[in-house]
Amino acid sequence: MATVGNGNGCCKSGPGYASPLEAMSGPRESLIYVTAVYTGTGKEKPDYLATVDVDPSSPTYSKVIHRLPVPYLGDELHHTGWNSCSSCHGDPSAQRRFLIAPALVSGRIYVIDTKTNPRSPSLHKVVEPEDIIEKTGLAYPHTSHCLASGDIMVSCLGDKDGNAAGNGFLLLDSEFNVKGRWEKPGHNPLFGYDFWYQPRHNTMISTSWGAPKAFTKGFNLQHVSDGLYGRHLHVYDWPGGELRQTLDLGNTGLLPLEIRFLHDPAKDTGFVGSALSSNMIRFFKTQDGSWSHEVSIAVKPLKVQNWILPEMPGLITDFLISLDDRFLYFVNWLHGDIRQYNIEDLKNPKLTGQVWVGGLIQKGSPIVAITEDGNTWQSDVPEIQGKKLRGGPQMIQLSLDGKRLYVTNSLFSTWDKQFYPELVEKGAHILQIDVDTENGGLKINPNFFVDFGAEPDGPSLAHEMRYPGGDCTSDIWI
Repeated sequence: MATVGNGNGCCKSGPGYASPLEAMSGPRESLIYVTAVYTGTGKEKPDYLATVDVDPSSPTYSKVIHRLPVPYLGDELHHTGWNSCSSCHGDPSAQRRFLIAPALVSGRIYVIDTKTNPRSPSLHKVVEPEDIIEKTGLAYPHTSHCLASGDIMVSCLGDKDGNAAGNGFLLLDSEFNVKGRWEKPGHNPLFGYDFWYQPRHNTMISTSWGAPKAFTKGFNLQHVSDGLYGRHLHVYDWPGGELRQTLDLGNTGLLPLEIRFLHDPAKDTGFVGSALSSNMIRFFKTQDGSWSHEVSIAVKPLKVQNWILPEMPGLITDFLISLDDRFLYFVNWLHGDIRQYNIEDLKNPKLTGQVWVGGLIQKGSPIVAITEDGNTWQSDVPEIQGKKLRGGPQMIQLSLDGKRLYVTNSLFSTWDKQFYPELVEKGAHILQIDVDTENGGLKINPNFFVDFGAEPDGPSLAHEMRYPGGDCTSDIWI
């Protein structure tokens, strides 16, 4: 279990940084690791980890410089985490060496060595799904976080048959052996997805996507009514693993996906992005020690023509918070915009930046939005380096200094195929957005475009991004 209390970061030889503010003055990113997927695209090729050069002074800037294919087909690489991060900063024996890459569909967990040669990562170990299922009953692994103890914790979204009732949290030891489940018996959540812990408040909170047997087949609105998707936050005792409270977010919180506490480990508040309701929800500790929530930012659905429904939700699929806890960024995957909010006044977020980088209602699309006065409207999305932007903004990653935001556009292969078939046909891409951190504002960098439509084995789908030295969605301070 994670040790709490003594992680004051006085020892400089552990991984990461002593504090979020110290991390902001860390070195500029020069590489990004990106999961790239062929699973679900019709191509009989393995998924791979792409290494992208993001150093503007490099001759291979904005290019994929290495590809590490995994040894199997049908994995669906998705999210990634580290074996060790800033939560281990006080431990001189710990080092950030291995990228943990759970395969959402197959249930394998790949361990990738990024330390030996950061520009050319290599496969270190495969944790087989049979081993995980035999010892824990868990399948469909999603989010991984390292713990101060050296263990790695992975949220798993169901059992081997895709039932949500079997979901829970897998523990791997520092050698990536299966230890068991993290939560106490009988304390698994209703649904699984993401999680974040805040040790000074002895709390971990997890979110709810849906039953794998539902979401792996594509999105069906009837499945929401049938109870196959979640709307709850699960509040756990940390590190004890007891489920203390379940927060029902109701219709304002359907499909709560990514969750982040504020980075300051003393803070007892954070946010969760509700995808289907398209609300940013703030959760916080109350005076009696229980947890509550409120809608912080609401994205109104657009009235549309020529789509499957008369109204289109924004679909908030990812968000993050700058390391100084000043700005919150989120994406609307269907609408196509990225937003920046100043959250210094937590109860009154202010929209300070917005940029359109794709979406279903961009000019040239048959789908049009209807304004309140009855006129039609479509978004202006620029071409970058002569390329039309495909899909919608999906995963985002922020530079440590908060000045550059990287954006991919693939959500999950079956959902990509359903909502953006062109994305599967032509491949994903990565954009970089320049951020004004003084006055607010977002602007596309025209010199950066990574086109996964031009990959050697054909167009692939790019999802989550990680820097070798950690980032604001991988590292937790204790």
